Order: sequence, then C-alpha cells, then structure tokens
Amino acid sequence: MPQLQIHNTESRTKETFTPLRPDEVRLYVCGPTVYDLAHVGNARPVVVFDSFVRLLRGLYGTVIYVRNITDIEDKIIDRAHELGITIAALTADTTDAFHADMAALGALPPDHEPRATDYVDGMIAMTEALVAKGHAYAADGHVLFDTTSMADYGVFSKRSQKELIAGARVEVAPYKRNATDFVLWKPSDDQQPGWDSPWGKGRPGWHLECSVMSEALLGETFDIHGGGIDLVFPHHQNEIAQSTCAHDGAAFANYWMHNGHVTVAGEKMSKSLGNFLTVHELLDEFPGEAIRLTLLSAHYRQPLDFTKDAIAESRRTLDKWYRAIGDAAAAELPEAVMNALCDDLNTPKAIAEMHRLSDQAMAGDGSAAASLKAVGQVIGLLQATPEAWFQGEGGDDDLSAAAIDGLIEQRRQARADKDFATSDRIRDELAAQGIILEDGAGGTTWRRS
Repeated sequence: MPQLQIHNTESRTKETFTPLRPDEVRLYVCGPTVYDLAHVGNARPVVVFDSFVRLLRGLYGTVIYVRNITDIEDKIIDRAHELGITIAALTADTTDAFHADMAALGALPPDHEPRATDYVDGMIAMTEALVAKGHAYAADGHVLFDTTSMADYGVFSKRSQKELIAGARVEVAPYKRNATDFVLWKPSDDQQPGWDSPWGKGRPGWHLECSVMSEALLGETFDIHGGGIDLVFPHHQNEIAQSTCAHDGAAFANYWMHNGHVTVAGEKMSKSLGNFLTVHELLDEFPGEAIRLTLLSAHYRQPLDFTKDAIAESRRTLDKWYRAIGDAAAAELPEAVMNALCDDLNTPKAIAEMHRLSDQAMAGDGSAAASLKAVGQVIGLLQATPEAWFQGEGGDDDLSAAAIDGLIEQRRQARADKDFATSDRIRDELAAQGIILEDGAGGTTWRRS
C-alpha cells in the first residue's frame, strides 16, 4: 500500500501524510455561505474533497469529515433584504438547494455539517479568551484581532505587510489600531441578526465561525483543513491567527489542502463577475455524474477552465464506461490507480487509467470491467447501473420510462404481426424524441441519446 502524499499549502511542498491518530483522520472543509445557488466554482471543493474522503476511508479506519454551513454573513443579510424575505427563509431554501445539487453530483453528506448560528456562544467565548490574552481589543462596539500580537501573522499566506493591508477584507475604520486587524465581533442594529454579548448586541465575524466550529467537532488540533485557493488569505490565515492565539500556540491543522479556481475563458468564475454557471441550471441539461467527471478531469490544485462542451464530452465518456462495465461487480482497486490517488489525489492519472481499462473491457476483458467499476467507486463515478444511466428520467417534456416501454411493446406486437410499417414508425418516433432502440437476442432495450 503506497503512503499518502499531500501537497501542504503551509509548507508549499508535497509531504507524507501522518495522522495524529493512527486509525483516525479528522478533516474540516469550508462550506457554503447560503445566500444564493451554488455555482460550479462552489461545487469544485465539494467534489474534490468528497473524492478525497472516499480515498481516506479506504486507507484508514475512521474518517471524521466536517463541512460547515455559513448562515451568518453580511451577504445573507443583504440578499434577504433584496428579496424581501426573512434570513431564516433564505438560508433554509438555499441550504436545501445546495444539498440537492451536491447530491446530484454524487457527493456524500459530511459526518457533521455545523451551522454557524448554533455555535455563537462558542464564538463569544473564543473572543473573550483572545481579549483576555491580549490578542484582541474592543473598540466602538467591535472586537478586533490585533495582528501585531502574533509574531508570524502572514507567514502562512506568504504575504508581505503591504499585501496583507491591500488584501484584507475589512473596512478602513478609525477604531482599528492596525490596518490589517480584522473583526471578531461586530455590532448589529435592530434590522440585523444579533446576540447578546459583553460588547453589546452583535454578530460574529466570518473568520471566527470556522475556528469555533472546527474546534467543537474536531478538537484544538486536527489533521487536515481544506477549501478553495481563494480562502488562503484572508480566511485561513485569520483562522490560524485566532485559533493558535486562543490556545497559547497550539497547532490548528497539520495539513492544508486547497483546490484551484474554476475559470471561464481563463477568468475566475465568480458571482461578482457574473460569469458563473449554477449547478442547478446545468443539471437541467446534463447528468450530475458528467459534471463531476469534468470537475475531476484536472488536478485539484490546478485551474480548471469549465465549458458545456467539456461536460458533453464527459457524458460521452461515461456512456462508453457504462457500456464497458456491464453487470460486472467491483474488484480490488488497481495498483496503478491507488498509486495515482495517493500521489496528492491525482485524479487525471486515475481517469487515464479508466480509459485504458474501458478499452480492455470493451474488447471482452471481464477483469478490466471489474477494475473499472472499482475505480469509479473510489472517486464517486459509475454509481448507477448501466440501465439506469441510459434510461434516465430525462426532462419534464420527455417520455417516461413506462410510456417508452408501452411503445416498445406495441412495436413488438407489430413485428409479430409482420406490420413492419407500424414497427418502423414507432422506432422513428422514439428516435425523434431521443430514444434509441437496440434489438438483440434477449429482446429490445432502449437508452436516451
């Protein structure tokens, strides 16, 4: 069994992974801020770390996977006001949509999915501890982390002082001692969600939320922290500052993993740029597995230029693979694939091996078909039966499976009666609606084109 290698963002090098406990891995990944539908860029870390967790579960006895829901954030407040609905209604609807979309991409639920609103008491307690230890200060209803109190602030993100100031997502305010200081707690007015605290009614800062939720479920120090590359600074840098200073220098996470951006024509996909594709919209055109395969087609640390043409190609690839596996049962994971995945989750190399196995299986190699299915299981592909894949429900205007089966029976009877004109008409009508019939010794089967 190869040793798992991880590219650790903190060291900028690939390292051999050694868990804190030999038979358990604890992993935290930053989840969605639930104010709008998830776009493909939001989906990439979900799919990447879902595949990684599947691998970890095959390597270690227990994996505790935590992915949070951010349901306190100014974007949420603004969006609810814009729509004229309550924050509770917005976050509930958006969370439900997120769960449905990610399930359609084959992502398994995390072991824990904490919501920020359930951990505010812990956020107040951590803020109090930071103030007491001289790492934070109250000013004008706010509590801010004093970045000068941490000697190596900025080292994790490899930012100079100038870059730290330029990139800090905090407003310029006269009550701040230093330009890089960031908010732990902010005041709330009567129109904003708020909780009673030693500093008045208010709400936590975004960075604080993940520090508290990860500690509550994984402990002060855990194995792996993951997220998108855009979170390295300021979010993850500030999580480290809060957590290590609150716990007198104790390590926060031992390994850090970050996936690259999803791009459109070379430009980062984002809501602010308006160049995004939502998962919800794409699922109207493509099966979730095709979107998942597209997201795994590039190495997770590299940028991924995402197009509908790429998803269509992934769908054609999956058509081929489903034909190749037939009714094969999964075998042991091939050594070449295990080596690839243990080399910093090299999914492109694993997918290349799937292409090779598919070619062998199509040539009649049953063991290759079983191996192909095994690879699919570990990265969340080939999860349906070939029949279900090819006979998927289709869109709202498409024929149902029962209607198609009824027409096939009519065609069978027409053929038995030697009414070939009717038989051909039914076949052509089905073909016009994207239903392909395949006649064989065992009868007629069908699939959607």
